Amino acid sequence: MRKLLPFLALLAALALADPAALIDEGRFQQAYEEALTQKTATGYALAAKAASYYAGYKATADKDKEAWYTKAEQAAKKAIKTDPNYPEGYFELARAQGRLAQFRGILASLNLASSVRDNLNKTLELKPDHDAAMVALAIWNLELAQKGVGWMYGASIKRVEPLFQKAISLNPTAIAHRLEYGSALIRLGKPDAAREQLEKALELPARTWADRADQEKARQLLAELH
Repeated sequence: MRKLLPFLALLAALALADPAALIDEGRFQQAYEEALTQKTATGYALAAKAASYYAGYKATADKDKEAWYTKAEQAAKKAIKTDPNYPEGYFELARAQGRLAQFRGILASLNLASSVRDNLNKTLELKPDHDAAMVALAIWNLELAQKGVGWMYGASIKRVEPLFQKAISLNPTAIAHRLEYGSALIRLGKPDAAREQLEKALELPARTWADRADQEKARQLLAELH
């Protein structure tokens, strides 16, 4: 038994160093650092995800958010360079650039809008059932259409709900999908449908730190609807 204990301790340490597990636990900065050391497409994509999650969930100042989304963008580009056929690299690049558009000037943001679209389409070309990319593309269509520039990029308000519905049919237990769909339905002036999605988000089992954070956001949106 004594000989077994060090081995078990080593296994536990290795498990803690797994970037995907660290992301699930909400330890985004550590996950980012660990993932970069792998120097693989998967590792770089996980680093990008961890950086985006830190920016979106934990960073408070706009300067910090932009810095972490920039790290996510850089890591995602490394993932694509390492493996041009790895869909998660393109998805993470789209995620990071979509958020960076909030912080960069209008001309840079317009260029990023095209890049986000192209990278999401590339993700779906490589992995047609990528539900998270469908959600992101739905949000992209909503954002540009409501800003009145959808015609410039091929974005349409009519694509929003079908994309959300397809994503949820592929992954019905994703709390983030329900939260984003509920948020979109509020913006589309459909509070009853939004309430249904947000209530569903609270009913689903929260498996990760991000799940719990998303449920708290859903709870806040529901309170504002009542």
